[in-house]
Amino acid sequence: MISFDALGLLAELVRAVTEQGYSTPTPIQRQAIPVILEGGDIMGGAQTGTGKTAGFTLPLLHLLSKKVQGKGQRPVRALILTPTRELAAQVSESVKLYGKYLPLKSTVIFGGVKINPQIAKLRQGADILVATPGRLLDHVNRKTVNLSQVDILVLDEADRMLDMGFIHDVRKIIKLLPKKRQNLLFSATFSNDIKNLADSLLNAPVRIDVASHNPSSELVQQLVHPVDRERKSALLSHLITSQNWRQVLVFMRTKHGANRLTEKLRKDGISATAIHGNKSQGARTQALASFKEGSVRVLVATDIAARGLDIYQLPHVVNFELPSVPEDYIHRIGRTGRAGCSGEAMSLVCVDEHKLLRDIERLIRRDLPKVVIPGYEVDPSIKSEPLQKPRNAPARLRRSSGHAKHRFSTGHAHPKSPASRSKTGKAL
Repeated sequence: MISFDALGLLAELVRAVTEQGYSTPTPIQRQAIPVILEGGDIMGGAQTGTGKTAGFTLPLLHLLSKKVQGKGQRPVRALILTPTRELAAQVSESVKLYGKYLPLKSTVIFGGVKINPQIAKLRQGADILVATPGRLLDHVNRKTVNLSQVDILVLDEADRMLDMGFIHDVRKIIKLLPKKRQNLLFSATFSNDIKNLADSLLNAPVRIDVASHNPSSELVQQLVHPVDRERKSALLSHLITSQNWRQVLVFMRTKHGANRLTEKLRKDGISATAIHGNKSQGARTQALASFKEGSVRVLVATDIAARGLDIYQLPHVVNFELPSVPEDYIHRIGRTGRAGCSGEAMSLVCVDEHKLLRDIERLIRRDLPKVVIPGYEVDPSIKSEPLQKPRNAPARLRRSSGHAKHRFSTGHAHPKSPASRSKTGKAL
């Protein structure tokens, strides 16, 4: 098997990757890294779990380190655009992790937080800037960021970016960049809009596609447990204790909901910890380490953990709440059934989530088996209540009249918040 060292990466990068437990590159890394190192444009098809982030981060860090700026003001030389603040934070963490032994500076900017601390960071200079489109344009309008010296542009999850209504923002940003630059576009799907964007953006790109086959889904046993909304936590505790699950990744839709469920599990005598965007990097690292080593049985996570979280031989994934975006279901269950190992993915579905379930089944082109757990039968007299879309729901979902006043029982944004009013994704 080829090694990271054999790909021509700097020793400092190989050291950082090795420390994370990776010895051999994934298919997309093997294909993308040499092309990027040679300065070529890429049109990459990649889903979650493929190692895509390291596939562009490692060579990007290598190229920039060859031309490290002096001690003065550092211009932005690499711009990484992502659709959501969670993904921006995740990519930023990868940049810092893999670049820990290199003299490069990076920063991340996204909406939903105060802008002044970001301005202060930008004034200190950054070789690499990770950003969501809306907040980046806010900085451009304030003249707090200069994109005139960008050498490398990365569009990560371009399909989701366009789906969230960012296409006009992306085109505005591209016009601010130097015409001569390297472009890396990654997308799980390639619609006509994505192809049109690629045609206008990329220069003789190399097409790399590892997204057409998702082996994890074939190794994951998927099923649905119908249950009333108020009995979900009791059912989850019952499943964990009665079946003696030792390692369970549970997905929630909101940070507050994750915290609440963690406390409920602890009250039931089950060791649990939460991981989400409000946690500091140190707290998230500690939570993940405790989960991996087995001192904590349950890791409760929002969708920030669905992308890029790698847990060796994870046996159980539970969707305590179904995601509002069907594709996120695939990302979630993709945390198990990896590296040839089998896994189990269960969804606890109440009456409020029947439409979400139908959307998921339509996407995966099959009906999921429904198994009612004795003692937790559904009460037919309970009526459906609308669910509020999370802050990062795509614009097309927030505009849906059927979900205009969604309420979510385990933690939600206020319906009059900027995030719920936004129709362009700029609050993300």
